[in-house]
Amino acid sequence: MFKRRKTVAEFLQTLSEETTALRQKRWNSLQIMVPGFMSVILLGAFLLMLPVCNANGQWLNFTDALFTACTCVCVTGLVTVVPAVQFALPGKLVLLVLIQIGGWGVIVCGLWILVLLKRRISLNARVIIHDYFNLDTMSGMVRMLIYVVKGSLLVEGVGALCYAFLFVPRYGLLRGLWYSVFHAVSAFCNAGVDILGTVSLAEYAGNPWINLVTMALIVIGGLGFMVWREICGLIKKLWHRKAPWKKALRAVGLHARVVLLMTVFLILAGALFFFGAEYGNPETLGPLPLWQKGMAALFQSVTTRTAGFYTVSQAGLREASKFVSCILMFIGGSPASTAGGVKTVTVAVLILTCWSILKGHTDTECLKRKVAATTVRMAIAVYAMGMTMVLAGTVIISLLEPGLELIDILYEVISATATVGLTADVTPGLSTASKYVIIFLMYVGRIGPVTLPMLMAAKLGKKNDKRTLPEEHIVVG
Repeated sequence: MFKRRKTVAEFLQTLSEETTALRQKRWNSLQIMVPGFMSVILLGAFLLMLPVCNANGQWLNFTDALFTACTCVCVTGLVTVVPAVQFALPGKLVLLVLIQIGGWGVIVCGLWILVLLKRRISLNARVIIHDYFNLDTMSGMVRMLIYVVKGSLLVEGVGALCYAFLFVPRYGLLRGLWYSVFHAVSAFCNAGVDILGTVSLAEYAGNPWINLVTMALIVIGGLGFMVWREICGLIKKLWHRKAPWKKALRAVGLHARVVLLMTVFLILAGALFFFGAEYGNPETLGPLPLWQKGMAALFQSVTTRTAGFYTVSQAGLREASKFVSCILMFIGGSPASTAGGVKTVTVAVLILTCWSILKGHTDTECLKRKVAATTVRMAIAVYAMGMTMVLAGTVIISLLEPGLELIDILYEVISATATVGLTADVTPGLSTASKYVIIFLMYVGRIGPVTLPMLMAAKLGKKNDKRTLPEEHIVVG
């Protein structure tokens, strides 16, 4: 018997149903990510509470354990206890695993386990990968996953080897290698958690090698996995001379070009500002020789890209420097990276939209390309929700901690929301209620400021993109 061929109407109906099912599957990435991060944080908190994980052999209180687990999974770096002093080797191993999971994300970690077990990656899983990395194609999802994991491990391995040149001679072979691996992972994942002592990398403020290696890992981790692929493709073309360098550069995608331009501009502009503003400050750059002033200023600009390490006192910064640091922290790194913040591309799209409006253009334009309206709307939503979280967190902690300066509270709140980890020596002295506010801000900042509202909106009702409402004019500006 021959099967009856579908009519055009039936075919279109089937296609519509499959498209609807695919869109519904895309919500799975949010449904996995939100409780997934929370589950890992709670498990990590339980492990860190155990006496075997603590140097004093006693149970760690739940609040500090939860705060530490959250700061690792959310790759933030704010701490209420000193990891180098509080935790024994098992506890530090837990910190390392939590940082790596936080840097990759629970979705990447879960799917990577399936790859290692040689399980088949379903269509639903491929859609989740596509949605998680915000790709524009459905092909090569598994290859992308393998590329992200292996590329991360390669960069972290090279970083650990570079650190070993200094740490091994100083601490011995095993301890030096352990310190090298831990801080390479922490720097690449933009976590900023260290196990060296109480002053982060301030001891190495005059060491060019440690500064350069750390800054390189921070920047590479903050560029984003998609930009890596573009850069690697460009290098291969130039190395094998497959295309002239001008043609090869033009082949680089708009996203990668925006990320690279914004990253270079923010780092250089920030370094110049910190060098000028803190040049004579006796609590930061003042006592350093000229070349160390420049290196420390550059490191401060780089670490505000959500890294969390520091080489100069953050509490000693002038108020203008703290405010500029807040701006850089709020912007953060780039999409699909280990960094936090509202992201460089988000800010670039908002600036370009304003510029296009001032020039009388209907569309947002960038490097002779039109930016999709959906991208502009998402950028506005991310920025607005991020700012809302910062303002709400600042007001709440100001009420809970009336003795603190407003700029220090703002510094701490933005550091938590953008998952940076820099602190003006405020976090360890916060009350329990304020610590839970910071925990919530770190969690929301890691999963994305619009992720939780989007998931809540999806639960409240179905979207209706086909509706058409009457238009009416309102006055703005």
